[in-house]
Amino acid sequence: MEISGIDHVVVKVTDLERSIRFYCEILGCMLEWRRDEISLAHLRVGQSFVDLLAGPPLPESPARNMDHLCLTVKDFDVDTVRAHLLAHDVEIGSAAERFGASGWGQSLYLVDPDGNGLELRG
Repeated sequence: MEISGIDHVVVKVTDLERSIRFYCEILGCMLEWRRDEISLAHLRVGQSFVDLLAGPPLPESPARNMDHLCLTVKDFDVDTVRAHLLAHDVEIGSAAERFGASGWGQSLYLVDPDGNGLELRG
């Protein structure tokens, strides 16, 4: 068996509309399909999905199941991305050179409206 990629990641959110706006209007994901009967939105991110699943908040715990989700940004320019996020009142961490599936590159950490950790990188 050989794993060839990531099909989707499910992110738990408390307010589906707010999260769709954040991921689509601010981060540039594309809403591909809504399944309101189960409070789920499939957002296109390149060849993969970020699925937003609405429900009650996860209980506070120091042992979270996922630390962060890393999204690749086409034509990533750290200053441009930082300015865009700040214009939308998104708090961000400092830029740093980090290692990922595509090698070393600049990235920024941030959180979505529900406190889910995100990393944006080139």
